Amino acid sequence: MTVRLHHVGPVIVDVVMTVDHLPERGGGVLASSARSLPGGGFNVIAAATRAGMEVVYGGAHGTGPHGDLVRSALNDAGVACAHPPRPEDTGFCVALVDASAERSFVTRLGAETDLPLADLRTLRPEPGDFVYTVGYSLLPGARADELVTWISELPPGVRLVLDPAPVVGDVPAATLATVLGRTDVLSLSAAEAVTVTGTADLHAAAAMLVERVAPGGVVVLRDSAEGCLVATGEAEPVRVPGFAVAAVDTTGAGDAHVGVFTAALASGSSVREAARRANAAAALAVTRPGPATSPDREELEKFLSARG
Repeated sequence: MTVRLHHVGPVIVDVVMTVDHLPERGGGVLASSARSLPGGGFNVIAAATRAGMEVVYGGAHGTGPHGDLVRSALNDAGVACAHPPRPEDTGFCVALVDASAERSFVTRLGAETDLPLADLRTLRPEPGDFVYTVGYSLLPGARADELVTWISELPPGVRLVLDPAPVVGDVPAATLATVLGRTDVLSLSAAEAVTVTGTADLHAAAAMLVERVAPGGVVVLRDSAEGCLVATGEAEPVRVPGFAVAAVDTTGAGDAHVGVFTAALASGSSVREAARRANAAAALAVTRPGPATSPDREELEKFLSARG
């Protein structure tokens, strides 16, 4: 049976601009490069498909130049859109990448936020499949409430992947608690883990979070170049080391991590091996400019083989 990933998070367009430094308030800087690329949820989709997983885009998309760019990229990746386009254009994000490879974001949301319950119910994930969503889709609003309703209706055996995103502090506590209780794979950054748990002790945070996800679930706490911590209810959190590389652009590294981790689990890898593969994918991703830079399977295997 083919295991599929049903992605119901927002895919937007990233306008990536490279700058020496961020401007001061009221000031300005010149970008040395600028590109418009599919981003947001597309980064996870690209990572999962390049890792060999079949993906269905069950999110919303718009009518307009940004929507056209998104659909073209999905088509090139072999990913079908489950719903017709909305009359509004897809939103976009301006990503400023500075000389340290760190990035700062300003986002304008669009049609990707309009995903009603009726459309969600047309999706048919089967036991063994994965569903991915993100914290941006859980921000207060009617569509978030409908998404939570649909998540609560998912059949047993359908595995929910949640990336809370930097906006997790703005997600209502009751909403987050409900979704976490149905989450089988929680993948989040160290900063997000601190926001959710209130502790800067990452091992303690991972242990606290695994108590909040579904029974048998796993927490993947991404810790940048240090790799990640993985926690299950069966053992203490374990660190899976990262890989030292020269970073060029960290945009999309977390997305590469969660996409490859999910694909590895889907193919039967253990949690620790999936984390190692995800760490390698994120390491390769940051050596390349742009948001959707996760490696394909051949590149990933070659990298892992060279690193022992």
